[in-house]
Amino acid sequence: MNEEKVERRSRADILFDILRIIQQNQGRAKTTKILYGANLSYARLKNHLGYLIQNGFLEKGQANGSTYFAITQKGLEFVQEFRKIKRFSDAFGISI
Repeated sequence: MNEEKVERRSRADILFDILRIIQQNQGRAKTTKILYGANLSYARLKNHLGYLIQNGFLEKGQANGSTYFAITQKGLEFVQEFRKIKRFSDAFGISI
């Protein structure tokens, strides 16, 4: 039986994925777009979105009766810096 090692994403990786998806969607995205893009359950996504809002990485808004999440300057900076850290860790074969 050939078992592949499945690595779990760190919380930082998940937060990066959420912010990256929103950034790539012109800085705003609805819950469903983020949910599928980040491959998370609704409960886990809700928890992470709450954390990101509480810490100033995202803002929650309403438009045309729909809720959306918008990335803040702090969120954009996180994405930029996390990409640098990933490149550095990958260059040395270190997983973060």
